[in-house]
Amino acid sequence: MSTAATIVVALIGVLHVYILVLEMFLWDKPAGLRAFRQTQAAATASKVLAANQGLYNGFLAAGLFWGVRLGTAGRDVSVFFLLCVLVAGVYAAATANKKILFVQAVPAAIGLALVLLG
Repeated sequence: MSTAATIVVALIGVLHVYILVLEMFLWDKPAGLRAFRQTQAAATASKVLAANQGLYNGFLAAGLFWGVRLGTAGRDVSVFFLLCVLVAGVYAAATANKKILFVQAVPAAIGLALVLLG
C-alpha cells in the first residue's frame, strides 16, 4: 500500500477506536450525550445496545490496523474492512443521521480508493 493509503486506513482505525470509546464507555456521559445528541434518559435506556455497537466498531478498527500491519500483503484485508466501514456508514446515514455519511462513509471511500490505486 502507498504511504497515503496506509495513513488514511490507520486514521480510519483510530476514528473507530474513538467511536468504540464513545459508545462503550461514554454513551451516557456528557461527551457521549453531546456526540450523539441524546437525552440522559434515552442514553440510559440504550446503553447496552450502544456498548454492543461500540464493540463492533472495535472489530472494524482491529481489522484496519491488521491490514496496515501486514503492509502490502494486507491490501485485501484493508479492502474488506474499508468496505465494511463504507457499508455501515451508508446504512447509518440513511437510517440514523446524514452526518455519518461524511464522518464514516466518505473517509472509507477515500481510503478504499487509495488502497485500490496504490
